[in-house]
Amino acid sequence: MQSTDQIIVALDFDNRRAAEELVDRLGEECRFYKVGLELLTAAGPDLIEHLVAKGKEVFLDLKLFEIPNSVAGAVRAAGALGVSMVTVHSMGGTGIMAAAVAAARDFPRLRVLALTVVTSMTSSDLADVGVTGASSTEEQVMRLARLAEGAGCHGVIAAPQEAGPLRGLLEASALIVTPGVSLPGESAGEHARSGTPGGAVAAGASHVVVGRTVTRAADPVAAFRMVRADLELSGSRQT
Repeated sequence: MQSTDQIIVALDFDNRRAAEELVDRLGEECRFYKVGLELLTAAGPDLIEHLVAKGKEVFLDLKLFEIPNSVAGAVRAAGALGVSMVTVHSMGGTGIMAAAVAAARDFPRLRVLALTVVTSMTSSDLADVGVTGASSTEEQVMRLARLAEGAGCHGVIAAPQEAGPLRGLLEASALIVTPGVSLPGESAGEHARSGTPGGAVAAGASHVVVGRTVTRAADPVAAFRMVRADLELSGSRQT
């Protein structure tokens, strides 16, 4: 996989115009975008169809956590829009993950990814919500990843530092998508468990999700190229 194909830019905007302006500015540099709940609510599904029509791949980050029938319906709707990835909460259990995987079978290009533990959470946050069986976030991530693989999910969402243990745990074909990445020296923002793009991929991530590093940069194209260079530098160190 080429480094450009591993970078997903998060369109974390509250309006369609801002999102389209960034996509147009990045042009052929970037082919993969994440659309989350904020932008989907503000702009609607037409934006996703627009991106797909432009030849872009879309990661629809819905974080589905509902009864299995509702999850299946949402996954089918995502597949009909032409998205490449959709997320479901692994904390919902095997039932909703299996329903999502079954619904995705009608769409050969659609991959169901299970969110393990969001990158803003720490072990104390898990304890606050009653997750006391895990001594660390990593332990909980591993537990949920095993559950997701058993349910047939195509991969997981996890923090950069968990990519290595996950790569050793999951099948070789599993996707490991890591949000919470930023270039060396940048602030991690609200991500409690962060890392660099190159570090995440070197550890075993298949894709990295970058947000403000690119979207808030004075020159988004230059910033995107810096992320790509970080991946390529990491790759050259491994060879």
